[in-house]
Amino acid sequence: MKLFSLFLLLNLAEFGFGRNEAKLSRNEFPPGFVFGAGTSAYQQVEGAAAEDGRTPSVWDTFAHAGIQPHIVLVHYDLPQALEDEYEGWISPKIVKDFKAYAEVCFREFGDRVLYWTTINEPNVLAIGGYDTANFPPARCSYPYGHNCTRGDSTLEPYIAAHNILLAHTAAATIYKKKYQAKQQGFIGLNVFVYWFFPSTNSIEDINATQRAHDFYTGWFVNPLVFGDYPETMRKIAGSKIPAFTKHQSEQIMNSFDFFGINHYSSVSVSDKPNSLKVEERDHEADMFAELVVWRDGAPPGEFPTVPSGLRKTLEYFKQVYGNPPIYIHENGFQARKDTLNDTDRVRYIEGFVGSLLDAVRNGSDARGYFVWSFMDLFELIGGYHNRFGLYHVDFDDKDLKRSPKLSAHWYSEFLKGGDEISIEKTRGPPPTPHFLALGFHDMRSASL
Repeated sequence: MKLFSLFLLLNLAEFGFGRNEAKLSRNEFPPGFVFGAGTSAYQQVEGAAAEDGRTPSVWDTFAHAGIQPHIVLVHYDLPQALEDEYEGWISPKIVKDFKAYAEVCFREFGDRVLYWTTINEPNVLAIGGYDTANFPPARCSYPYGHNCTRGDSTLEPYIAAHNILLAHTAAATIYKKKYQAKQQGFIGLNVFVYWFFPSTNSIEDINATQRAHDFYTGWFVNPLVFGDYPETMRKIAGSKIPAFTKHQSEQIMNSFDFFGINHYSSVSVSDKPNSLKVEERDHEADMFAELVVWRDGAPPGEFPTVPSGLRKTLEYFKQVYGNPPIYIHENGFQARKDTLNDTDRVRYIEGFVGSLLDAVRNGSDARGYFVWSFMDLFELIGGYHNRFGLYHVDFDDKDLKRSPKLSAHWYSEFLKGGDEISIEKTRGPPPTPHFLALGFHDMRSASL
């Protein structure tokens, strides 16, 4: 079972500044800023250059040389054997096993991988897997979650989160002690981040917004930056949140070189004081806030586009967390309409890349951006109905035929450094494949 995801990275030449506000160009980003597209091993995009008698083609060799991978070791997946043996992330035994798995990857692939992210969206994993039961292992308790048959929504999200942080720290510590000096790589943690903003200017909603930041983002970022969970979480959740020892706290604060951020949309926040009256609260009730995805005029069923949320998120990290290095690991547009003429996705990506550029020019230490996703794939709980890809996949075709969408043309033109990119100008032949070709075969044996 594969546990990693791969981000395809484009090596950039030296570029300068001086953007005309009416234009958007890759040339406006700092030297060394990286762009690419994300994908996931389990979600059906592994290569097979060495399988079933196949040998490498010239494109395998060429792609392996134009691409620099960013690797995520765990992208929501976990061997069922570990779930059966000791219940996965809610057992401290996972820390030792994850450390061993990570070290195998560092040892075997560290000469080809410079950027390691330990775990993808641990905040979503803890909530979805151990509170609401939207994700496996689907543990929850009444009245929280869906069809709860086992688990404890009031305790297990915090326990899983704690073990995830300790597992990340164990992997990062072994990497820094044994491999980093020789391999010259970097290691970090990924977090799913909404931009939260108060629904009104009332002090109650403003305070609720800060709680939302703390309970979603600070839950994992605060320990890595400050050595402990946010004070608001400790005050509200109390003894439900496990404590770090002094030694653990010190190790956690030395366990990252960068943060990965997955950002798609913004959320308005309202105070929800009645939640405090409930004695047995889950993670969401502990926050006592009502969250509503900000639609910005988008009708129901249509994906909302609020690019300014990315700029504000990066500013928040700059002001609150000391401006750490950041890679945008996921940002993309979900569509159910099966079309190659995905103008909405083009506008979405264009808007968020422009917002990212504004943040960089305002001093954010953002260093890379990856569109989710390279091609249509299995979107976990969204199945094959939700399409995020730059490339269309015909899931009814036995060969899974791939075709470039308009967004692939646009992104290709943008990456070529054109001075002015428009939807009309991107219509034409498919983009040259050197920046999108996959070279997964070197990572296929990485498993626990």
